[in-house]
Parts: sequence; C-alpha cells; structure tokens
Amino acid sequence: MKDNSSWSCSCSWSSWKICLLSVLFLTETITAVKLPPKLIIPAVIAFGDSIVDTGMNNNVKTVVKCDFLPYGINFQSGVATGRFCDGRVPADLLAEELGIKSIVPAYLDPNLKSKDLLTGVSFASGGSGYDPITPKLVAVISLEDQLSYFEEYIEKVKNIVGEARKDFIVANSLFLLVAGSDDIANTYYTLRARPEYDVDSYTTLMSDSASEFVTKLYGYGVRRVAVFGAPPIGCVPSQRTLGGGILRDCADNYNEAAKLFNSKLSPKLDSLRKTLPGIKPIYINIYDPLFDIIQNPANYGFEVSNKGCCGTGAIEVAVLCNKITSSVCPDVSTHVFWDSYHPTEKTYKVLVSLLINKFVNQFV
Repeated sequence: MKDNSSWSCSCSWSSWKICLLSVLFLTETITAVKLPPKLIIPAVIAFGDSIVDTGMNNNVKTVVKCDFLPYGINFQSGVATGRFCDGRVPADLLAEELGIKSIVPAYLDPNLKSKDLLTGVSFASGGSGYDPITPKLVAVISLEDQLSYFEEYIEKVKNIVGEARKDFIVANSLFLLVAGSDDIANTYYTLRARPEYDVDSYTTLMSDSASEFVTKLYGYGVRRVAVFGAPPIGCVPSQRTLGGGILRDCADNYNEAAKLFNSKLSPKLDSLRKTLPGIKPIYINIYDPLFDIIQNPANYGFEVSNKGCCGTGAIEVAVLCNKITSSVCPDVSTHVFWDSYHPTEKTYKVLVSLLINKFVNQFV
C-alpha cells in the first residue's frame, strides 16, 4: 500500500485540481481530514432528498425507490441499500472524511443499533424538497416529517447517554441539508404543479422554506448546519433529455432557476447568523464545482458527463434503472452520473475532496 504521508505533489495554481485528484485516486485510502484543535464533530446527520438518502424510502410506498440492483453494485459487497448511487453518497463520504464512520445509516433502517444513533443517521427521503407539494407528488417523506423523526431521535439519544451528552451531540454534530433539485426539476418545470408562481417567486418560496427549516433545527439545539445550494440541474442527463432539445444540451432555464435560488439562499443563511445566537449555518456552493466537472470531465478523470451509466443513460432513474430492463455501462468510473439524475460515488468523492474544508474551517 502506498504511504499517504510520504506522497508529495508539486503543482502550479493552474493545475491545482489535477494535483488534488492525483492524491485522491493514486492512493488506496483516504486519510480523514485533520480537524483544528478543540474542534469535535461527534456525528453527521442528514436531511433532504435523494442525494443524502441512505435508505429511508425503502419502506415507503412510492415509485422513488432504489433498494434493488444495479443500485449499490459498488457498495461494499454489492448490496442495494436504498442509496441512489452505485456506491456511497455524500453523507457517508463526509462522515468518513471527518473520521467518524464510513456509513451513515437511514434512521428507519430496521438493523439500526443504538451506537449508530450516537454517530449519525440520515432522515433524507429521495424526491423530497423545500416546497411542501414536492414530496406529496411522489408520496415520500417531507422535510416536516423528517423533523418529526428527528424529535424521536433526540429522545432516543437522551435515553441512551443522558441529557447533557445528548445536548453536546446535537450542538456539535455536522447537520447536512440537501434539497431543491426536485422542487425545480419536477414540481416547477416537469409537472407544472405551481402555475401561480413565476421563477422568482418560486425560488423565494424555496429559500424561505430552507431558512425556516434551519431555524427549526436551531430550536432543537442544532448549531452546525451545512446547507447545499442547488446543483446545475439543467445539466443532469434526464433534464437534458426533457428540456435540452434535440441535441440534449443543458436546459438553461433549469440552471438559471438553480442559480436564482442559490443567490437567495446564501444571504438567508448569513442573516440567520446575525439573528440566531451561536448558530453556524454555512452555504455550500455545489453548483460551480459540479458544473465544471460536467463541462470538463477529462480534467477530473471522467469520459462521459451527459449520460448516466445505467441503461441508455438518458432517462432511467429509480424503478427504470433495474437489473431486468437496464444494462450497466462497462466502466462506472468513466461516468459523472450513475443514473439519469444522480452522480456516481466517484463524482461524489471528487466533490467532497474539493469542499471538505468548507465543513471544517467555518465551524471553528
């Protein structure tokens, strides 16, 4: 095994991304990020949609499911866990980078153990969003219901370790909030379920909802919240197919909506820092790094960025990506996207490697 500590790389500023990725892919293991002195992060806890859903939808009566192969083909021994990916998702990878654990289980996992609660779980549900209509359209777990599960979680943790330690875990853990893609892509554009809103007013609804959710978390004692902005949703394969014309270009209107939402979300979080004493919400710009990966895949070790690995790569997602009707590309590692909507584990690893310091330095 290559010794990570002795591997060195000398790069100019213009090639810093290639250097970083060399370290990521040429070493066999990824050493956990070194936390600043006195900074303790006991757990990673996730809310939101399919990007951080680790199996919550498995027992929900919805078509937004993936607890079957080929999902999970690169997850440990090839098990479909309900993660919308070929392997692990950002909640898992961040927990590993922080030295906590390599897998963040779903809160509703029937095999969940008490020790799992103390180091973090995911409440996220694929297909959910900031707009309360979004989860209803596909019968998944709303953010409000995810918060109800979190109330249960708090009580369970208190019963395990007591009030004081429970308060410490809640106050010092890293909370992830990842939503917005399904609101824009599905509720607003594809299904046209909000005809009374224009893009400006709809993205305001979304940003207001995000701010309100963080405020509710604060009321439970949460202080460290990383809120992901919307990605370049118009460039994911399914939205290229649906809104990118005959050439399947990026759907510009979807991307403009994402950027408009992001431009409202970031100042909302800045405002909460001023009004809620002790809270440290940080805005995670996922749009720019993912857009760069999609536009310049070769720079990151990819070959295909406009199609997913599953099936034709143009439209298959969830139940349409299955072992009966969908083939899998010969080499998942060449693709930015696993299915027509979700990135591969390799893409997530690249993104986490580029963003990890955001989660650390701003919590000091």
